[in-house]
Amino acid sequence: MTTHQNPEQLASLLRELSKLPKETEWVEFKHHNDDPAMIGEYISALANSAALLGKQSAYVVWGIADEDHALLGTKFKPSTTRHKQQELESWLLQKIASKIHFQFLEFEVEDLPFVILEINAANHTPVQFDGVEFIRVGSYTKKLKDHPAKERELWRTFDLVPFEQQMAAENQSEEQVLKLLDYPAYFDLTQLPLPDNRAGILNALKADRLIVKSDSGQWHISNLGAVLFAKLLNDFSLLARKAVRVVLYKGNNRIETIREIPGNKGTLQALKV
Repeated sequence: MTTHQNPEQLASLLRELSKLPKETEWVEFKHHNDDPAMIGEYISALANSAALLGKQSAYVVWGIADEDHALLGTKFKPSTTRHKQQELESWLLQKIASKIHFQFLEFEVEDLPFVILEINAANHTPVQFDGVEFIRVGSYTKKLKDHPAKERELWRTFDLVPFEQQMAAENQSEEQVLKLLDYPAYFDLTQLPLPDNRAGILNALKADRLIVKSDSGQWHISNLGAVLFAKLLNDFSLLARKAVRVVLYKGNNRIETIREIPGNKGTLQALKV
C-alpha cells in the first residue's frame, strides 16, 4: 500500500511506541509472528479499543521485543506475504467489517527492518473480523460478546461522537489535504491572513478542528472540514449526498422552477453560487 509518511516520521513513531511501559489496549508488539488470522483479530480488537479510549489510531508493531521493547527488526514483509493465494492485505480487507482504513508501513531504522500496522479507530459500529467482534482486555485479545460492559461502553462512545468530529477522510498527506479543501475560502471567511507556508495553513485548519493530525504524521479531515470547505464533496464518499442543491422558483410558490443548480462543493462554496 502506498504511504506518504517519510522515514523520519516512521522512525519517530516507532521510538515513541517502543517507550510505552507495556503493551496496551491500543498497541501490540510482535517480533516475527505473521499469522493472518491473528492479524485480523488484532485489527478488530485494536480498532474497537482505540475508539473506546478516544484514540485516532491503534498499532501493531513488528520488530520489537515483548519484554524490554528492544529494537530487533523483523523478517515479516507484508508487501510480499500471501495467504490463500491472495495478497495478505487483500485477504484481510475481505474479512474486515465495518470497513475502516488500515495500512502496513515497512521501513528501516539503523539498517533493521520494521513493520507498523496502523489501524484507524472504529466509528459508528464495532469492527468485525470474519464475522466476530473483538476487543482488548489489557494486553489480551478477547471476543467482544464475552465482555458486555465493554460492548455497552463502546456503543455509548459511538453515540457521543458528534457528526462534525467524525472523519470524512483519513491518513491524507499534507498535499492531499490542501488539494481536497478550499483553504483560501477558510481564511476569507475567518478574515485571517493567508499564511505564506504550508505549516501555517495546516495549523490554522487544525485549530478549528477541520483537520486532525494522526500519530504517524498524516492528517484526517473531519466531517466539519469537508462539509464546509470541500472543493468536491464527491471526493468524500460518505458525504456526497450532503451537497447543497440551489433551486430558484418562479413567484412565491414551488410549482415552477426557473433554475436548479446541483451542488458538489462544500456548503460555504456552494452558497457562493
